[in-house]
Amino acid sequence: MLGGHCSLREYMDRLASELQRLDERALDDLAGEVFSAWEKGTKIFVCGNGGSAATGSHLAQDLAKGVIRESDLLSGSVRRIRSISLTANMAWLTALANDLGYENIFVQQLANYAEAGDLVIAISGSGNSPNIVRAVEWANAHGLITYGMTGFDGGALKRLQQKGLHVALGDMEMVESIHSCVCHWVVDDVRARIYRQGRYASGAGSQ
Repeated sequence: MLGGHCSLREYMDRLASELQRLDERALDDLAGEVFSAWEKGTKIFVCGNGGSAATGSHLAQDLAKGVIRESDLLSGSVRRIRSISLTANMAWLTALANDLGYENIFVQQLANYAEAGDLVIAISGSGNSPNIVRAVEWANAHGLITYGMTGFDGGALKRLQQKGLHVALGDMEMVESIHSCVCHWVVDDVRARIYRQGRYASGAGSQ
């Protein structure tokens, strides 16, 4: 891992350089899909394992709460984003893993809740987690929009996803750091679209 070989400054410089290499269009695509889900009232499902599960749950929480002003949350005057972390219900997740196999923990939840037009954000550093792959295959087959966040060579997820962000780096910890970082930009961008702020002040990308 890079952190074991680099000084702090070297590590931070490498992180900054990897962020600069990212495909900006891919990130705009993700923000656009999230905003579209807000406009249409469709659902967003986020899934991942380990560190990616934490990133996914963080993103789902930020989308559900963080994009809407507190005053609007309290008054109910602004439509909310219907974002759901598929790692959040431990009773259901462990029942599925125990009874049907860990590879089915996400796809079975989608089978209960998802509808055509919903968005699945699948986060996997390797891109090869069987539960992620199975969920994206199901989503593609049932008319959902699939967006992957990957590292390394992207694995099966990069081949299956309809859209995605790829971090072409073979270091899991830095890949996860980058995924987490860009999720915060997406949240900020979607908030600006909803409230027509910043580069969306003229109305572009808004309701």
